[in-house]
Amino acid sequence: MQVERTKIVLKPDQRRVLFLPFKPARDEQILKIAARVMSLTYAEVDKELEEVCKEFVDRHHKLYEYFLKRFDQISSYLISDRKLRKNRKMLIGAYFTAEYSLESAALFNPSMVLHPDQSNLPKGSRRFILSLRATGEGHISSIVFRLGLIDVNNNITIENPARFVTAPEVIPNPNYEKQLFERKLIELGLANNFANEVLSQLGDVFSLYELEERVESTIYKIRTRNGQNNEIADGILSLAHSNYEIVYNKKHHLSERIIFPHSPTQKNGIEDARFVRFVNDDGSYIYYATYTAFDGKVTLPQLLATTDFLSFKISTLNGPEVQNKGMALFPRKIDGMYVMLSRQDNENIYIMFSDNIHFWYTKKILLKPTFTWEIVQLGNCGSPIETEKGWLVISHGVGPMRKYSIGAFLLDLEDPTKVIGRLKEPLLNPNENEREGYVPNVVYSCGSMIHGDELIIPYAMSDYVSSFAKVNVNELLKELTSK
Repeated sequence: MQVERTKIVLKPDQRRVLFLPFKPARDEQILKIAARVMSLTYAEVDKELEEVCKEFVDRHHKLYEYFLKRFDQISSYLISDRKLRKNRKMLIGAYFTAEYSLESAALFNPSMVLHPDQSNLPKGSRRFILSLRATGEGHISSIVFRLGLIDVNNNITIENPARFVTAPEVIPNPNYEKQLFERKLIELGLANNFANEVLSQLGDVFSLYELEERVESTIYKIRTRNGQNNEIADGILSLAHSNYEIVYNKKHHLSERIIFPHSPTQKNGIEDARFVRFVNDDGSYIYYATYTAFDGKVTLPQLLATTDFLSFKISTLNGPEVQNKGMALFPRKIDGMYVMLSRQDNENIYIMFSDNIHFWYTKKILLKPTFTWEIVQLGNCGSPIETEKGWLVISHGVGPMRKYSIGAFLLDLEDPTKVIGRLKEPLLNPNENEREGYVPNVVYSCGSMIHGDELIIPYAMSDYVSSFAKVNVNELLKELTSK
């Protein structure tokens, strides 16, 4: 069985920068910076602002507006209520803004799905969306997108990304259901007398503002010397902030849109999003992505949902079996249940069923490491793909010298707990051109698709750059179903 590597190489682009808040570690320094700018003359302010804008305005959308926003965010540190000229406000904002090159270090772990808009295309062609994990300074990861096209002959082209990167509007979750919120607090070990007191003051459905008010008032009402309540309060608010929405405008090109860490649980990165186009019971589509939020210590599986790649809803996954990394949803329900592949123990592949996409309580082991190239660890490389022969799952295995290879196995369509077939040898091993990078000797994918008679596998080379490989899907299925 022959695997064809394409010549496409998607490299990180250091020029794609985002503006982010710059906040010194000490409040004292914020006061000093603001005071120094306040001491400048009108002429000095105008001159410096002109230089800043001249240097940076062509690198960003709405830079002036962002400077004013940053001024508003730090204005409480000013020592007087003196009215300021707009230029001085903007300059103060500029001193508390920084550029971040979001994909300066790596562009890897790709996942591909059909684009929701398939209009105005040549016959036999399909438009697709490629998501990638972009890593920049501080090893902080985010999700970026590229627009691609597969023609009738399975030739792949990727549009050049837009020059700009645009931050979305962030909308805190408008409301929370008390019962679900309380269940998650219990799972996180945050359910104590303080948490119970906070929840007792809230209705069955409550807003973020109401929660913040009750947390603050309860801190003063129930005080302890050891500061335990403050830790629980931080945990409660962190959970609330992990559920939110981000919104883009249609005028923002797909490649301008970025899903950057926003909540406390994501502050060190959003990792390895596995996108899937999910078919609802009524035949409509929604796109889900399971990914890992990382705060520097704890990994937390989360769920992203969108119908148009303009509005994204981010929420926590819940239940005792929501652990570790590598969760991947099946693209539809089976016998009325959501189904997910997972890997809770850093070793085996599990399968899980649930009647609620947000809650997972049971798991069953599906595959154990067996062959030499997967003895260390098994995992999926994205959501299962439905074929006439069964659910095709692209997998990864870790062997000696921590070498990652890509393989495949096949599950029964009606009962996906049954393994029909499994490759004894990898589909893809890192070759000499792919083994050098941020993490050497790794090929890895987060989601493939079938077009015509070929399986298209987007994959990362040693956690640095990304490419595509193609394999005849009929030959692959024949190999998987042969005894």
